[in-house]
Amino acid sequence: MSNVLDKAKKYEDHIIKIRRKLHENPELSCQEFETKKLIVEELKKLGLEIKETSGTSLIAVLKGGKPGKTIALRADFDALPIIEQSDVEFISKNHGVMHACGHDGHTAMLLGAANILSEMKEEINGEIRFFFQEGEEIFAGAKKIIEAGGMKGVDACFGMHGMPIPTGTVNIESGYRLSGCDTIYVNFEGVSGHGSAPHLAKDTIHPACLFVTDLQSIITKNLNPQEAVVVSVGKFNGGTKANIISKYTELEISMRYFNPEARKTVHEAIIRHTKSIAEAYEIKVDVRIEESTLSLYNSPEMVELAKKVATEILGENCNVPIPRPMASEDMSYYFEHAKGVYIFIGYKNEEKGSIYFPHHEKFKLDEDYFKYGAAIFVEFALDYLKSNL
Repeated sequence: MSNVLDKAKKYEDHIIKIRRKLHENPELSCQEFETKKLIVEELKKLGLEIKETSGTSLIAVLKGGKPGKTIALRADFDALPIIEQSDVEFISKNHGVMHACGHDGHTAMLLGAANILSEMKEEINGEIRFFFQEGEEIFAGAKKIIEAGGMKGVDACFGMHGMPIPTGTVNIESGYRLSGCDTIYVNFEGVSGHGSAPHLAKDTIHPACLFVTDLQSIITKNLNPQEAVVVSVGKFNGGTKANIISKYTELEISMRYFNPEARKTVHEAIIRHTKSIAEAYEIKVDVRIEESTLSLYNSPEMVELAKKVATEILGENCNVPIPRPMASEDMSYYFEHAKGVYIFIGYKNEEKGSIYFPHHEKFKLDEDYFKYGAAIFVEFALDYLKSNL
């Protein structure tokens, strides 16, 4: 059994206590003021250097007793606008807001890891930075930590997310593991007129409808079938009255992708198709692409280290395969500055009712998984700093 797991078990009750307190007092993205206070209180007990950001995010720094590399460990702490319907005793006290994605657990585990690593300070080669991040759900927090200098001098990054796979298992794989996400705004502009005389106006609803039906052909005809890309028209707004030709029609499209080259192909095709349709119907079109977050790529060498660490903590055959989720994460922005790995760790326990995928109103974590997450944070940091990677 791992010595680090033994250390994590010593802090297990403390981790659970912090997590329950966070769960009872959830706060929405970039409004996590009380959450921040709790984290600061815990970090001050450890004597760690704390750096502020422009928001509620925090960077805590632990300098080891020996020189070496720098690794960043990250946990998010924002909640969701969901009315909780779980059966836990420590249910949300903030009606309409819920930790339904497990970020309370991520934060509690990283605080547990900070406690363990602080005890081992003199043995550590290099520097460990703890990123406690706001606003993951709206992809806002990672950028604030980076802007505050959090990634300057960082050699590697590590993060994790709970998933409904059995407690005591993980999923660790190389390559693109979470999708990038864009919102695409398409605005057609024509000429309004009377419904009885469409030839004197320039309608935008009909061309916009043609584009919507045409949109999926971009995926089927321009991309390698092996590439996973999803485009969904979530909003279509055109017209003001039945007998008025619509001057404006506006679309909002959500796009998910893994491969940046596929993303570029789709962006270019959307612009090309909308311009062609607009030209055919003698109207104007404007396309605006808003990046939400990038696709997340796990470095192969960091993946191998993470697999080794998971085996040390959880035992052989702990790494289970799962399909690539089309969900998105702003952890990807850290990986633009340093190599990294993001793993999925299991919280599923049917006997306890811990069976739901994140963002469900009955979402519930198996608290037995917290010691494993804390131990993996610690072991990964120690092993990386001692490695030649």
